[in-house]
Amino acid sequence: MGRYVLRRLLQMVPVFIGATLLIFLMVNVMGDPIAGLCGERSCDPATAAQLKKDFGLDKPLWQQYLTYMGNLFTGDFGTAFNGQPVTELMAAAFPVTIRLTIVAILFEIVVGIVLGVVTGLRRGRPVDTSVLVVTLVVIAVPTFVTGLLLQLLLGVEWGWIKPSVSPAATFDELIVPGLVLASVSLAYVTRLTRTSIAENKRADYVRTAVAKGLPRHRVITRHLLRNSLIPVVTFIGADIGALMGGAIVTERIFNIHGVGYQLYQGILRQNTQTVVGFVTVLVLVFLVANLLVDLLYAVLDPRIRYA
Repeated sequence: MGRYVLRRLLQMVPVFIGATLLIFLMVNVMGDPIAGLCGERSCDPATAAQLKKDFGLDKPLWQQYLTYMGNLFTGDFGTAFNGQPVTELMAAAFPVTIRLTIVAILFEIVVGIVLGVVTGLRRGRPVDTSVLVVTLVVIAVPTFVTGLLLQLLLGVEWGWIKPSVSPAATFDELIVPGLVLASVSLAYVTRLTRTSIAENKRADYVRTAVAKGLPRHRVITRHLLRNSLIPVVTFIGADIGALMGGAIVTERIFNIHGVGYQLYQGILRQNTQTVVGFVTVLVLVFLVANLLVDLLYAVLDPRIRYA
């Protein structure tokens, strides 16, 4: 196990460098970030030259990237164009998005897996058909439509929630935004769990457990569910980073100042340091989540061993 983890960590190094390099190049070809600092008027040549020198934009692109990576390993993510360190923006944004992601993941795990198990065990029955139709509708409807509809009904018409989340963004305020963020992924988890349960229900080890006279709940939880969760865990693990990075729409609808909000503002203002810094952390989240998912396989299926 230790050698496997070490090998995976070494494999993450070129992936991290390649991903950050790609993002750095993409962000730096979006346009001229200095133009946005001067407002509607264009900067005069002297001011533009001084601003580029102050932010290190007068150097070749490869040198800018090497400087950025060198500073990154010292914990310096650069300075936004408003003079605020990017680490301060992260300290304010990431806790909010992490809370939102936790709520969304809980919806995926609890609701998605429970519905998937129920429909998988009752394949072809009315409850199975109903859940399949509902999940297909959820997948087909865009997230911004679902978010605006729930905001209108629950927040404006019925007054059950606040239409906008407060700056504190407590867990109770993030229940509905978390449900909106998780809606599409929840539908996929339900359908994936259903398919896996229905397939493994006919496996030999399940029939053997039933023939041994084990209680039904133990057959389902100890034998059927553990093996059926492997593809589901893979999806959820990859979805953690996707939820954090893809929360732009949800955070805009409910006025949540998290990672999605900061990324949107950074792209809108062509603030390269902010965008690259936040995406760099999201890349690390993706890599760590995938490593943890791979290690979790051995817990779910004892037959899996790592050399």
